Order: sequence, then structure tokens, then C-alpha cells
Amino acid sequence: MSTLVKAMSQFRLAVVQLHVTSVKADNLSRARRLVKEAAGQGSKVVLLPECFNSPYGTSFFSAYAERIPGESTQMLSEAAKENKVFLVGGSIPEEDGGKLYNTCTVFGPDGDLILKHRKIHLFDIDVPGKIRFQESETLSPGNSLSVFETPFCKVGVGICYDMRFAELAQLYSRRGCQLLVYPGAFNMTTGPSHWELLQRGRAVDNQVYVATASPARDETASYVAWGHSTVVNPWGEVISKAGPEEAVIYADIDLQYLADIRQQIPITSQRRDDLYTVTSVQEGSR
Repeated sequence: MSTLVKAMSQFRLAVVQLHVTSVKADNLSRARRLVKEAAGQGSKVVLLPECFNSPYGTSFFSAYAERIPGESTQMLSEAAKENKVFLVGGSIPEEDGGKLYNTCTVFGPDGDLILKHRKIHLFDIDVPGKIRFQESETLSPGNSLSVFETPFCKVGVGICYDMRFAELAQLYSRRGCQLLVYPGAFNMTTGPSHWELLQRGRAVDNQVYVATASPARDETASYVAWGHSTVVNPWGEVISKAGPEEAVIYADIDLQYLADIRQQIPITSQRRDDLYTVTSVQEGSR
């Protein structure tokens, strides 16, 4: 393997587990500082958490919502350009045409917007005696799959509850994604039981790397995030994981290792497309 090919088959990913407060300016400033810190450690792709600019909750979405471009995405664009990284901007509440969306924007090293993913599956659950949450009370769902390209690999984007839907990850894998990123804010009920399990499942099913970015845990918040941002490799092993507090974690993504796994256990070529298939009814858009 040539030195150049080897260099392009490996890159460092950083996941920022941000302590989010009710002060948007503080959230943006802290996120910007931690993106710079991550880039200083050699990261080429940096991932921020869901709702990184605002508290998470249906009562907050409208008050913190922005149009795109706006204040938060301007910061993301500048941070990506200043640090020459691909910046997956977690998510923010977006207002567009009188509707609200939970939206992830991705910026390239030149500061240009290269993708906008609106959360496809809204978080509507009711676990009696533990948690009830209905994103659909205020948010509208997105309607497109979202993939972007880097010099290293293709990356598929989902937000939090999107991770529960195995079909989405399968479609991303079939489109050539080798890394799936999910900014997410699981809670103290679903987090301990499902957060890591789902990531490992998506990674093993599709033989891809999976990364999640949660807000740091704040016990005083109305919605308490589980934290524990994580990176899982294609073998299903957790290779980097945060605790509950604010942190930046790192993982060295090795695409040759991914290729080796796919050669050793060649499920892609062994699928029985004559018996079953997972298809997309529409192409993803920017």
C-alpha cells in the first residue's frame, strides 16, 4: 500500500460532548472552542451533539429556532473553515416556512454548507411511569436521506431516534457509507438500556463505524441526557466512549480494517436479494 493510499485510509474523528445551557451565546462559544481543541489533536471530522445550541425540549424549540443560514450555522461555517475540518454540526431547531425541524448541518473545510439533514423519525414515546416525550407536538419530520463525501469515505447522517431504524443505516451502507454519525440525546430511561446496544447493532449489521454525540448530562435540566458519546468499530467494539460530563473523545478510523472485516465476513455479497430487499422511495437531497 502506498503512503498516500494508507494516509487516506485512516483519519481521526472527534466527538464533542458539550455541556449545553440555556444561554445560546455560551453554547456557541464553548462549541467553537472545543472544535478548535479537537482540530489541534489532528481530527479531520468533528461531530457535535443534538441540540448543541439550546436545551432539548418541546418548550424550547420555538424560542431557540433559527433560519439557515443563521447565527449558529454562521459559527459552524467559520469554525470549520478556521480549523480546516469537516464539521457535523450536531443539530439545532430550524425554522422554515412556518415549520420547525430538528436539523443537522455539515460544513466542509472551506466553510461551505455541504449537507442539511432534517430528523426523519420524530421522537414520540410513552414509557408509563418513566418518560413521555412527543417531538411531533412542535416539530415536523424531514423527508430525505443524507450522505456527504470526504476525501476519506462517505458519511451517512441521522439524528438520535433515526438510529433506531435499521433500514436507514442499511440504505446508507448500500450507498457506500463507511461511517454513520448520529448526534443524539437519549435520556436516563432509554440511555442505559439502548444507547450503546443500538450503535453496536448498526455497526455490526452494516460493517461500518458508528459515532454518536450526546450533550453532557445536566441533572438540573428538564430533560436529562444520558451522555456517554461513543464510537463503535465495524466489529461492534466500543473504541472510544465518554462518561456523563463534558468531554472530547477521539477515534482513529481505519478504513483498511473495515475492508478486512468485510472480506472476512462477506455479508454484502451473501445477501439474498432474490428473497428480500430494503429500498429507498426517493433519493436524498442536500
